[in-house]
Amino acid sequence: MYGLMSKISQAITEPVTILIHSFEQYPIVVALLLGLVGAVAPCQLTGNMSAITLYGNRTIQMKDDMGEILFFIIGKVAVFSSLGLLVWFFGETFETSLTDYFPLFRKVIGPLIIVTGFVLIGILRLDFLRKLTMRIPIRLRNGKLGSFMLGASFSLAFCPTMFVLFFLWLMPLVVTTSYGFVLPAVFGVATSLPLIVLFFFIWFFDAKRIIMKRSMKTGRIVQRLAGAILIIIGIADTITFWGI
Repeated sequence: MYGLMSKISQAITEPVTILIHSFEQYPIVVALLLGLVGAVAPCQLTGNMSAITLYGNRTIQMKDDMGEILFFIIGKVAVFSSLGLLVWFFGETFETSLTDYFPLFRKVIGPLIIVTGFVLIGILRLDFLRKLTMRIPIRLRNGKLGSFMLGASFSLAFCPTMFVLFFLWLMPLVVTTSYGFVLPAVFGVATSLPLIVLFFFIWFFDAKRIIMKRSMKTGRIVQRLAGAILIIIGIADTITFWGI
C-alpha cells in the first residue's frame, strides 16, 4: 500500500522537483514548492483527503466552518514553524531526538480517522465525550481549538518523504537564509494548498447558496458518505503505516 502511494506521489512530484532546482536562488519559492511536494506525500495525502472530506461535509450541511479551516491550517503552520525554530536554535541534537517519535505520531492518525468516520456514520456515538465536553469552557469547545490540534497532529505525522523534504531540503535553507525563519511557515501553508483551493472555489462560486436548495435528507446522506470515505482512508492509512 505504501509503495502504491509512493508511486502516485513520485509521479506528481517529479515535475515540481525539476522546478525546485531551477529556483534555488529564491528560497521562498523553493519552500513553497517543497510544501506542494509535501502535500502529496503519502502521510500528508491521507491527512489532506481526510480534512477535505470532514470540512467539506460540514460546509455542505450549511455550517460556517471557514474559521475552523483557518485554524486547521494555522495548526499545521505552527508545528512546522516551531520545528524550524527549534532546529535553528538547537541544531542536529534536537532533530535526532525528536524524529524518534515521528513513527508513533504517524501510526495514531489512521485509527483516529477511522473513529471519526464511525462517528459521522452514527455507529459510534461517544456520549461520554459529549458529557466531558460540556464541562469545557465554550471558548475551548467551539471547534477552533479542535481544528488547530487536528492540523498540528497531521503535521507531526512525518513519513520518510516529509522527513526528507523538511529536514534535509528545507532546513539547510532556513539556516543559510537571512529570513529563514519564515520558510517553515510558507512550507506549512503550501502543504494545505489542496484544502485552500477547494474551499476557495466553494466561496467563489457561492456553493452554499446552491446547496441551500437541497433537503436535510441530502445533508444526512452526505454526512454518512463522508464517514464511509474517512473509514476507507483510515483503513488504507493504518495498513500503510502499521505494515499490516
